[in-house]
Amino acid sequence: MDGGRGRRKPVNRLVRAVLGLFAAPNVNMREDYERVRRLQRQLAARPTPRYRAFDREIVSEDGSHRIPVRVFQPREQRRDDVLVFFHGGGWVTGDIESYTPACAAMADLTGCVVASVDYRLAPEHPFPAGLDDCTRVARLVLEDPQLAEVDSVDRIVLVGDSAGGNLAAAVSLRLAAEGHALPRRQILLYPVTHWDHDPATSPFASVRTQGDEYRLRNTEVQDYMELYVPDSEKRRDPLVSPLAATDLAGQPTTLLISAELDLLCDEGEAYGRALEEAGVDVTVHRVDGALHGFISLPRFARPLREAYEVIDAFLDATDPAGEAA
Repeated sequence: MDGGRGRRKPVNRLVRAVLGLFAAPNVNMREDYERVRRLQRQLAARPTPRYRAFDREIVSEDGSHRIPVRVFQPREQRRDDVLVFFHGGGWVTGDIESYTPACAAMADLTGCVVASVDYRLAPEHPFPAGLDDCTRVARLVLEDPQLAEVDSVDRIVLVGDSAGGNLAAAVSLRLAAEGHALPRRQILLYPVTHWDHDPATSPFASVRTQGDEYRLRNTEVQDYMELYVPDSEKRRDPLVSPLAATDLAGQPTTLLISAELDLLCDEGEAYGRALEEAGVDVTVHRVDGALHGFISLPRFARPLREAYEVIDAFLDATDPAGEAA
């Protein structure tokens, strides 16, 4: 496990001032989530590099609705893996439209097909609706890999960022609890793994030191959590807070990438340590100087380039066609 980097170096005044320009606006997410959704779609609609994609729909478990999935083809397919992607946005915002630029970049930079899942959002559809949709898609492709046009279940990789990283981890936990086949690998990008983001009560230093200045704020995460899981007792469920899981044995080989200047940094890395203690093969990589949400940065951005170098190395090292490194 790579991740024992010790304490963070203090951020100097100039860098802190520049990073402050990227601070999230003070919004009441419980009231403004619809406006944020519209803004995200508008930003995603700006000109982006050409990409190849097609849309599919999967019928939900109970047949009550359809789950949109957008499949992105890389310009040059270098790997046979299919990355099943769950987007971020606090379970409340984000969709396949707003994440299209990020997913197109993911396909091109990894050389993999990327299947982006448009799960239902809170507060219209609180927990476990979004998780149910993600589990449904994952279960189907794991039961029949040919649906994803691969010849082996080992080629299915779960990927998610932020709340999507939480969903990827929760899907793996749920499948294990159900005795279902698990994906062989998962990639968790700065995931939410704990229910408490109040600086007065959180066990994680990054919640106190990084939660009031940069890209993601404590109050925003708490708003998201309350919208996603209105019942406060249910927030301690391992399917909401994976760090609360008591049995992590047998979970997929995991790459966990954290962002140094992210209030979720410590809880994400703590989940990596918990997996390792349970005997799971884990790689933890912290992107220094990175803010929350960097997977959506332009392709030339240093944090994005660094993350994809690590992702490439992970996919190569765990390629089922060869020996895991």
